[in-house]
Amino acid sequence: MNIILLGPPGAGKGTQAHHLVATRDMIQLSTGDMLREAKDSGTEMGKRVADVMARGELVTDEIVIGLIREKLEGDKHGGFIFDGFPRTLPQADALGQLLSECGETLDAVIEMQVDDEALVGRITARSTCAGCGAVYNDNTKPIPQDGVCTTCGETHEFTRRADDNEEALRNRLMEYYKKTSPLIGYYYAKDMLSSIDGLGAVEDVQSSIADILQG
Repeated sequence: MNIILLGPPGAGKGTQAHHLVATRDMIQLSTGDMLREAKDSGTEMGKRVADVMARGELVTDEIVIGLIREKLEGDKHGGFIFDGFPRTLPQADALGQLLSECGETLDAVIEMQVDDEALVGRITARSTCAGCGAVYNDNTKPIPQDGVCTTCGETHEFTRRADDNEEALRNRLMEYYKKTSPLIGYYYAKDMLSSIDGLGAVEDVQSSIADILQG
């Protein structure tokens, strides 16, 4: 099963993708992770990525599609989760064509809807364990007073992303709505879109996604 997770920054796509990897043996294809992996791989595609990044230029859609093709032609496990790609309508067209060429289908597109004001409040209050990446929130899941992460059981620094402030987040949201929100109509027209509440409890969001994938 191959799916796309859509939603603005902070909607929880990464958290839900990690759960699907753990419970359904799916493979998360995050653009950033693929680029970092390729840069250090030493392959021809990796050398192209490293060269572009060394020049401080943006990696082209062609290169990203090439990286995805490599993944699709490898071990498929329980299918793929596209996280952070596509972001634009041309990328969506390119991904659809690539899946067809590889004999694959896109089975579901899940939009994680959020309320902007609630999202700003949640993201500006979050911290992350530097050891395992577990996310904490000043309001709903404070950092333990003893400094021991409840996920990995170790004492690590708890950090905040430099762009997890209100101004930066609102800029990121505007960029998302300008470039990526057209995908909602694109996949709705293809009768592939399902929308869920992205700001619900993690377990509730997991359940909503499971219902869609089982449907």
